[in-house]
Order: sequence, then C-alpha cells, then structure tokens
Amino acid sequence: MMDLEKVERALGYTFKNKELLINALTHSSYGLEATNNERLEFLGDAVLELVISEYLYRTQHIPEGKMTRLRANIVCTESLAKAAMQNHFNDELRMGKGERASGGKNRRRNLANVFEAVMGGVFLDSSYETVREVILRVLHENIELAIEGKLAKDYKSTLQELIQKQKDTTIEYRDLGSTGPQHNQLFKTQLVINGFPKTTGRGKTKKEAQQVAAREYLKSGEI
Repeated sequence: MMDLEKVERALGYTFKNKELLINALTHSSYGLEATNNERLEFLGDAVLELVISEYLYRTQHIPEGKMTRLRANIVCTESLAKAAMQNHFNDELRMGKGERASGGKNRRRNLANVFEAVMGGVFLDSSYETVREVILRVLHENIELAIEGKLAKDYKSTLQELIQKQKDTTIEYRDLGSTGPQHNQLFKTQLVINGFPKTTGRGKTKKEAQQVAAREYLKSGEI
C-alpha cells in the first residue's frame, strides 16, 4: 500500500488529484495496465529547467554560460536523485519485481526520473507559481550548495546531460595510458567531442581521469 501522505508531507503539498501522484510514482516496469511516470517525467524536466533558470536569472548576476552550467549541476541526475531520497520518493516508488530485485528503488536514474515526474504532477495539479514554490523549497539545499560550489559533482553526468541537448553531438573518453609504478599509477584520459580532442584529465583511476577531463571542459566555457 502506497503512503501518499508521506510524500505529500515531504513536499509540503497535498494533491487534489491523487492519481497524478500515483502515476508519478509508477515506474514503467510496474505493469502494462498501469499508467507510468514517463509522460510526467517529460513535463517535469521542462518545468524544473524553467523554474531553476528563472531563479538563477533573478538571483545570480552571472554570464549565460555560468548560469547554464550551474543549472545543469542543480538538475543533474545526482542532485535530483539525492532530493528524491530525502523526500522518500523511493520508498513509495512502484515497479516490477525484476526491477525492484535488481536495486531499482535506489538506482539514481530512476530516482531522478521520479523526482521530475512528481514535479510534473504538482504543476498539472496546481499552477506554475505553486510548483515553483515546491521546487525551490525541496531543492533549496542543493541550490545553495551548487551556488557555493559545494554540491557533490558528477562532471561526466553533467556534461552528458548538456551534450544530449545538442543534436548530432558525440562524446567519448580516450584512454591515453598511464605513468608511474604499478602501485602508484596515474592514468590519463582525453575528452573528444565530435571527433575533436578537447581536454585531458589525470587521476589515480581511469574513472577519476575521465571526471577531471569532463570538469576541465565544463570550466572552459565552450558549452
């Protein structure tokens, strides 16, 4: 049995149409007859971008490029998944047995999707002004941390989400090998966009090197 009131208490918002909240909390794996959250997720993604864009425009006197990167950090998968966990969306997320058994309730992509869907539901159930208030309240901590540069960053995910908005753009990370002794190797990776080398990153693991390369490209201002 879903505890919709727990989600509503966390949001500080009570749905007039409970079906919207139920749909928002229903993963596509739940069943063919159930309305899943994919359409609400689509809507919520746009609502989130508008709300955060407006907020940054009104409160942060910074260039467009910096606003774009800051917004991407706030609405990235990591940030939204964190907010979904904090507001107990994962506890009430409906999904199929296979998805649940494989850890679906704690999968970051699922959590970010359900957060977007719930916000889409709030928008349809109320108004832009109301959903704006809800979003800014539940994402307040993440927004402040992002502005201060203290929000835990997954630079690869942030870059990927920005790249996905540009048609016919490809991204890859090329392994350039490693240096140093076996017990203290330093890996080097090159970030390549549309076949053109952009930035390089070094780290103690290949993943760390990729994160550094993505971070340096985001800092470059090219995107």
